[in-house]
Amino acid sequence: MRRCVKLVRLAIGCTSPNPMVGCVIVKDGKIVGEGFNPKAGQPHAEVFALRDAGDLAENATAYVSLEPCDMEGLHRVTEALIKAKARKVVVGMVDSSPIVASKGVDRLRAAGIVVTAGVEEALCKKLNEAYTHQMLTGKPLLALRYSISLNGQVSDHPGEGAIDSGGYYSKLPQEYDAVILSSTYLHDKPSLPTSQEPSAKQPLRIAIARSSNATLEVPGLTTGSEVESKASLVGVETVISDQITMNAILDYCTRPGLCSVLLDYTGNTDDLEELVKESFEQNMLQKIAVEILPLWCGRDDRNARFPLNTEEVSKMKSLQPKIYNQSIILEGHL
Repeated sequence: MRRCVKLVRLAIGCTSPNPMVGCVIVKDGKIVGEGFNPKAGQPHAEVFALRDAGDLAENATAYVSLEPCDMEGLHRVTEALIKAKARKVVVGMVDSSPIVASKGVDRLRAAGIVVTAGVEEALCKKLNEAYTHQMLTGKPLLALRYSISLNGQVSDHPGEGAIDSGGYYSKLPQEYDAVILSSTYLHDKPSLPTSQEPSAKQPLRIAIARSSNATLEVPGLTTGSEVESKASLVGVETVISDQITMNAILDYCTRPGLCSVLLDYTGNTDDLEELVKESFEQNMLQKIAVEILPLWCGRDDRNARFPLNTEEVSKMKSLQPKIYNQSIILEGHL
């Protein structure tokens, strides 16, 4: 199952609104086939693994990180496993979708295939937590990210090497379908947050401007009455709303099937403070990632406001510390 999970990680950021799935076919103690779902619309992981195994799939054991799909259509994975005459199927987690939950397991068992479910379940659930959240709530999973100095001041810049390939801030964008930014994000930065990982899918960037007079620091885009016309020329969609709320943003992200949204608390955070406050007050935030920098920042910085109070920080659970170069990354759930 851990090999399945390793395969799943190759598809991070590429499968929404579908889950990430990995599959390994084992016979006589040896791996004879494996595969993963590379992106939405492609054949399922089990199909790739069965093709890889060929005739060796007969009487073999299929390990799959997510319950095989039993929905009618071209990619009905349960039928592929039955047709291949697999002897046993080991499932990491049952599908969280109320429409299909347990149906794949039931179909395989009805066909005489031995099924074991819940193997490395916590590990498999973590990889698809955004998909699970979207299935259960109808809205994308929301996470908050910010960098902070040793004396508790919010910093505009991630740590040394963080934006390079393999760095913390390079890996982060590919894990989310969309990133919310201040409208002034690019004022002091040369580019939008971009993953430098090989073949990474870049997230949708959402710039928040609370005033019609706000300077939208986006390449090719100016402010004032020209915003909407020029935005269309550079492939930027302009959304005008009487009120900018996190609920409205998440509703907007739901339409194209986005499963995860990252609120990047950097730049001029005036545009974002109300969104952070709303997210906590309405229990909309699921994850927090804090980068602790080995720096001491002056208290007169324009971005010295700390987005969370002590009570809010104390709600974080399952804190996991990681070290990237000289920075410490704390990730937790609410």
